[in-house]
Amino acid sequence: MAKIALDVFLAERAEVLKAWPTGKDVHLEEAIEYQKNIPDAKRFSSVLKKADLERETLIQPRAGVALPQEHLALLKHLQDEGHADLLPTTIDSYTRHNRYVEAQVGIDESIKTGKSLLNGFPAVNHGVALCRSLNDGLKVPLQVRHGTPDARLLAEITLAGGFTSYEGGGISYNIPYGKNYSLEKTIRDWQYVDRLVGYYEEMGVRINREPFGPLTGTLVPPCISHSVAILEALLAAEQGCKCITVGYGQCGNQAQDIAAIRSLKVLTKEYLDRFGYTDVQVTTVFHQWMGGFPQDEAQAYGVIAWGAATAVLAGATKVIVKSPHEAFGVPTAEANANGLKTTKQLTQMLKDQNNVDSPLIQEEMRFIQDETHSILEAVLKLGENDFALSAVRGFEAGLIDVPFAPAQCNANQVLPARDHHGAVRIYEFGYLPFSEELKNVHRNKLDERAKAEGRDVSFQMVIDDIYAVSKGRLVGRPR
Repeated sequence: MAKIALDVFLAERAEVLKAWPTGKDVHLEEAIEYQKNIPDAKRFSSVLKKADLERETLIQPRAGVALPQEHLALLKHLQDEGHADLLPTTIDSYTRHNRYVEAQVGIDESIKTGKSLLNGFPAVNHGVALCRSLNDGLKVPLQVRHGTPDARLLAEITLAGGFTSYEGGGISYNIPYGKNYSLEKTIRDWQYVDRLVGYYEEMGVRINREPFGPLTGTLVPPCISHSVAILEALLAAEQGCKCITVGYGQCGNQAQDIAAIRSLKVLTKEYLDRFGYTDVQVTTVFHQWMGGFPQDEAQAYGVIAWGAATAVLAGATKVIVKSPHEAFGVPTAEANANGLKTTKQLTQMLKDQNNVDSPLIQEEMRFIQDETHSILEAVLKLGENDFALSAVRGFEAGLIDVPFAPAQCNANQVLPARDHHGAVRIYEFGYLPFSEELKNVHRNKLDERAKAEGRDVSFQMVIDDIYAVSKGRLVGRPR
C-alpha cells in the first residue's frame, strides 16, 4: 500500500475521534501550533540527533500511573533524581485494548482511594489538556509507550497533548502481545498512526517513531527482531515519518549485542535508502535485559550495569533502563531512579570507549547481516515490495517467525538456544529462508556447547537458557 491519500486519512480521522468524548478536543491545526512551540530541549528528535552526533547514549526508564498529578510527580522524580535524559508515559492495559469505559472506572476508583489502580496512564480518558500539563511540567522530552494494536485515538490525543515520540508498530504490537489480532488490521491501523505523524512532519513538526524492538524479549535472534524493525521502519517512512528509532533487546553475549545494534543501524539505512527514503533520521535503542531478573537486589544491579555497559559500547543512541525490583513487578519511584543512576554511571564512564571493535564483533555483524538479508529479501519478494503485504505474507509463510509469541498468525516453529559462549543461536529453523551454510553455523555452535556440557543438543537447552539469568548465569548449563 502506498501513502494514505489525504482525503482518505481525514475522513478516517473524523470517525477515530468519535471513539471517546475526549476526541472532540483534538484540533489538528491548533495541535500543530502547540507542537511548534515546544523547545528543542524537549523534542525527542532534536535530543536524539544531538546525542547521535556526539556519540552519547541517553537513558530512559519505563513509568506510568493512573492519576495525572501522581504521574507528573513520578516523572519529575525520574528526571531530577534519576537524571533521565528522556521520559516515558506507559499506558494502562485497558487503554491499550481500547476499553475506555473500564479505564474510566479505574480512574474514578483511583481518585476515591488516592492510589493508582491502573498499571499505567490512561491518556485517552485524561485528554489533551492533561497531557499538555505533563509536557509543560517537565524539562525533558516525553514518549508514549504502550502495546496497543489499534493506537489511532491514543496517537491523536497524545501528539496533540505535546508528546514528541510515539512507540510501537502494527507488527511489534501484535505478534508479542495478543493471540487473535489480524495482522492485516493492526498494520493498517498503524499506517494511520504513521500517516498522522507524517502529516505533522508535512506541517513542520518532527515526531519520533520507534518500533518495539525486543518483541517477546526471550532469546530472540537478532536477525528476526531486525527484520521486524526494518519492515516497520519502511512502513513508517512510506507514510511520511522522517525520524525513526529502531530497537533491539539485549540477548546477553556482549559481542553479539554490540554487533546487533551496529548492524541494525546499517541495515535500516540500507533498506530505507534502497526504497528512496534517504532523508530519514535513523537512531537506535538498546533495551536492557527483558527476561527473568534475579530477586536479589544487588544481583539485579549487576544485570542493569551489564546492559548499560553493552549499550554504550555498542554505540546505541539510547538505552531503556530496568529497575532492581524487576523480579517483583512495578518498581517504586526510588527503585526506578536507582536503576537510572546505575545506568547513568556506566554511560558517563564509558562514553569515550564506544569505538570498541574486534574480529569477533565484525564476524557477528556479517553473520547477522547475511541472516537478515536472507529473511527480508524472501519476504519482500513474496509481497512484491509492498511492505504491508510482504509482512503479512512473510508471517503466513513462516519466513519471519518470532520465538515464544502468542499470536496465531505467527508460525511458532523457530526455537532458539545459546551457544557455548552465550550467543543466541537457532535450534529449530522452522521455515526461515536460510541457506544450508547459514544453518550449519548455528548447528556447529550448538554442537560445540553440547560437547562441552556432555549432553545432546535438545529442547532442554532452550528451557535451561530461559531461566538462567534469574539464577545468576547466562548459559543454562546442567548442574
